[in-house]
Amino acid sequence: MVRVFIFLAAVQLVLFVLALISVLSADRVRNAPRAVWVLLIVLVPLLGAIAYFLWGRPVAAPREGAPTHRSGSRPSSPDDDPDFLRRMDNEQSRRDRETLAQWEKEFKKRDESE
Repeated sequence: MVRVFIFLAAVQLVLFVLALISVLSADRVRNAPRAVWVLLIVLVPLLGAIAYFLWGRPVAAPREGAPTHRSGSRPSSPDDDPDFLRRMDNEQSRRDRETLAQWEKEFKKRDESE
């Protein structure tokens, strides 16, 4: 019986920590201000966490064909931004062409001098 209580206490602690992290890191919450949810989770740990996950956590409806980024339509990193990658590819290609043209000029000068 003691093992069951230890297990339930561990579950309660995990729910408490997850709910606090979720409420503090969410962009917005439902049905109450963020401070109310934090107080509810802290003062009534098990029921507050369960209530937050059921009624307070925002439910984002996924849009079909839209990117699933946390901050809306803005990519979270440059590697996720196709425009940035395209610009980098174009800049790199331009630099490669310039370098190749410079090398060709140097080789032609060296061949002519020999």
